Amino acid sequence: MTADSAGKDVGVDLAAVARLLADGSRADMCLALLDGRAWTARELARYAGVAPSTATGHLNMLVGGGLLAEERHGRHRYLRLADPKVMALIESLAEVAPRRPPRPASLGASGRTRALARARLCYDHLAGILGLAVTDAMVDNGLITWEPEPRLTPAGAAWAAENGIELPAASRRPLVRSCLDWTERRPHLGGAVGAAICSRALEAGWVVKVGTGRALALTEPGRQVFHERFRVPTDSLPAGRTTTEPAVRSGRRSATESR
Repeated sequence: MTADSAGKDVGVDLAAVARLLADGSRADMCLALLDGRAWTARELARYAGVAPSTATGHLNMLVGGGLLAEERHGRHRYLRLADPKVMALIESLAEVAPRRPPRPASLGASGRTRALARARLCYDHLAGILGLAVTDAMVDNGLITWEPEPRLTPAGAAWAAENGIELPAASRRPLVRSCLDWTERRPHLGGAVGAAICSRALEAGWVVKVGTGRALALTEPGRQVFHERFRVPTDSLPAGRTTTEPAVRSGRRSATESR
């Protein structure tokens, strides 16, 4: 075996992943699954606008290519994105993809979209308007910095300890990571620090989950905490859900939520 052929044997076949997402129906199915939940094959077929038999072929390719994972419960086949790395890939591609006119959305779907834009989980950290507001405040107050590389400052480490933000003693995961926010189009705080803040916010009730998706709602105690402890200006914090806006319901839903 020559050196060149050996290099090809152990190389990365990036084109294989590109081919999986080159079909519009397969790409739409992956976008729908960004909500983090498992969908049935029939639901994905309906969302992509293809026949169930056609969807089955597409889904088999995505599972075989490692982008999706499947579970079977009785007669039903559920599919989800294989892991957080795949979710990060799809979200990153969505950032650079050209925009297209939105599909007509129901009142419920529009409400879900607004909820996701205000505050949501991005894997295990805060995203949306709330995530950006927290990130900006931490940068402005010298708790984290992006330059020359993302890191937690000594002041930030002391602040975390004072506010019950438990950071891992040792981890291969970076403490601070820049994660591009797909609704705000700017980086929000990821990494172990971002995960720890989100975990603390959920545990303390500063934010609560809306339905069974990724959307979060800022509580009144949370609004006070983010303003006083995180020094987020009150006008930068997202509004809570209004009484007239439909809540995100549990169970299966329109994939507009994932947009």
